[in-house]
Amino acid sequence: MDPIAHTLFGATMAEAGLKRKTALATATLIIGANIPDVDALAMFVSNDYALLVRRGWTHGILALLIWPFLLTGMMLGIDRLIEKRLLRKGKKREGPPMRPLVLLGIASLGVLSHPLLDWLNTYGVRLLMPFDDTWFYGDTLFIIDPWFWLLAGAGVVLARSESWKSISGWILLGTASTALVVSADVVPLAMKTIWLVGIACIIIVRWSGRYQGATQPIALVLLSALLLYIGFMIAGSALTTKHARAHFSEKGIVVNQIMANPLPARTLLRTGVAASDTHYYRFVINWTRPGSFKLIGDPTLIEEPNEVVQAAISTQEVRGLMNWIRFPFYESRKLDSGWQVIIRDLRFVEPDQDTAIGIGMAIVELDNELNVLSVRQ
Repeated sequence: MDPIAHTLFGATMAEAGLKRKTALATATLIIGANIPDVDALAMFVSNDYALLVRRGWTHGILALLIWPFLLTGMMLGIDRLIEKRLLRKGKKREGPPMRPLVLLGIASLGVLSHPLLDWLNTYGVRLLMPFDDTWFYGDTLFIIDPWFWLLAGAGVVLARSESWKSISGWILLGTASTALVVSADVVPLAMKTIWLVGIACIIIVRWSGRYQGATQPIALVLLSALLLYIGFMIAGSALTTKHARAHFSEKGIVVNQIMANPLPARTLLRTGVAASDTHYYRFVINWTRPGSFKLIGDPTLIEEPNEVVQAAISTQEVRGLMNWIRFPFYESRKLDSGWQVIIRDLRFVEPDQDTAIGIGMAIVELDNELNVLSVRQ
C-alpha cells in the first residue's frame, strides 16, 4: 500500500483507543506502520535495484521480530528527553504515563500492520525473508485505494483538526487526494460522486461540532468498517479466482496460477491473469456475476527463453525485475545491429506493449555476439 494508507491506518488505530494506553502511542503506531519501508531508499540507486530489495529483508519475519524492540527503545529514549524538558520547565506530563511493555505491544501492532497491508495488493511481499525469497500476493486491494483512504482518514481528521495548522494540513491532503481521484480516467463517474459525497460528509460533521467527545467511538466504528471492507475485498478476490478456475475447467484448461487484479475504486470489478503450462489468459469479471466472465484478447503463448532472451534476462541490470516478475513474457526482435528483447510482466503490462517503460517492463538491446548494449527500464 502507499505511505498515506499505512500512516492513516496507524493513526486510526491510535484514535480508536490505543493512544490512551501509554505515552507516545500515536507516534509509535504511525512510525511502526511505516518503518519497514526504509528499504524505499533503494529507489535512489535505481529502479531495478529497488525491485531487488523492496519488500524483502525489512518486511520479512526476522525484521518483524526486531523492529518493535528497536522502535520501542527509540521511543523510550525520546520519552526521557521529553521528561527532562518538562522538568526544566516545571511542567507535568499530560496524557497517559509511559508503560514500556504496553508500548512494545503497540509497536508490534504498528509494525505488523505494514506487511499485512502490503500483502493485500498484487505487487507482493516476501514475508519469510531472509530465510526464503518467496513472494506472497493477496490480490485484494489496488496499491492506491480511495475507499481505504476515506475510511481510515475520516476518524483521524475529526480527532486531529482542532488547530488551524492541522486543519490546513487536512485541507491540503484532502484537496490533493480528491484531485487524484476525480482526475483519474480509470475511476468511473459514479465512484467519483461517492468520493465527493464522502468528503462532504466529513466536512459537515467537522464543522457541526456534534462529534465532540465521541472521536474514539467514531474512529472505532470507522476502523471496524475498514476491516469489513478489506474482508469484502478478500472475498471478491477469492470468488474471482473460483469463477475463473470454473470457467477454464469447463473449457478443459488446467490453470496453475490465477491473479485477481483489483481496480482503483471499482470494488466489484476484477481483471486478471491465469497461467496454464502453455498459455497466459487475461480476463475481466464482475465477481458478483459469474456469467460476466470474459477473456481479453487471445491467449499468450508461454515459451522457454531462447539463447537471445537468456542473454538479456541474465544481465545484472534486470536482476531485480527477474527476481520480482510474476507472469513473464519475452519477445525478441532482430535488429541490424543485433537484438532487442522486451521483458514484460503481464501483471502490469499488455503483451503487445513496447512503449511507456515503467513498472513491469524492460527493453534490453544486445549486439550480434549477445553482449548487452543498453537497458531501459
